[in-house]
Amino acid sequence: MTTPRQQVLDELARRVLAPRLDHPARVGIDGHSAAGKTTLADELAAVLRGSTTRPVLRVAVDHFKRHVDRRTQYPPGSPESYYFEMFDVDAIRDELLVPLGPGGSRRYRTQIMDLSGRTPVDSGVHVAPDDAILVADGGFLQKPALFRHWDLRVYVHIEVADVLHRGTARDQAWMASAEAAAERYRTYYIPGEELYLAEVRPAGRADIVIDNRNFDAPRIVR
Repeated sequence: MTTPRQQVLDELARRVLAPRLDHPARVGIDGHSAAGKTTLADELAAVLRGSTTRPVLRVAVDHFKRHVDRRTQYPPGSPESYYFEMFDVDAIRDELLVPLGPGGSRRYRTQIMDLSGRTPVDSGVHVAPDDAILVADGGFLQKPALFRHWDLRVYVHIEVADVLHRGTARDQAWMASAEAAAERYRTYYIPGEELYLAEVRPAGRADIVIDNRNFDAPRIVR
């Protein structure tokens, strides 16, 4: 018996494979912190690899952070710094999405920075065939500079209370305590992501919206 989660993954794979493009298909999986974006992207990539002979490129946009020393416009640790300065949007566009798009060189990078944002990483230049599929996950993927460079935009929805609960449970392992992790979400991640929701309204602009509040039984709501 096919599980609800597998049904969602199969439908996503069908949507990814349906269009006939003359360049790699660029799929962006967007959503709140702790929404399950990375897990969904990993699972979707696995389903695609089992469904097609086309190359599947798996990239985490967390590897395109701006160096911490270049985040100077807003106070460190502020929601504004997180939303406006955390990610190098120009690099995501110019080093990853544009090369894979119409008329692009097909020469792309998978990362430019370590997860801490303190050590540059040279992933080297990779070359994608025209029939490749990019599955990328990350926050703020529908910012204006990036929006038109995705061929399929998937928004993973959970409630703010879920963000706090899941994020605290996940991050307390590397922070001082569960309360320290919860405070980080209350004062940094959640308000920064609320800036994104207010400015971009990503759920309303996405091609597909997935309700992932029940991890075992997600639903495609649009």
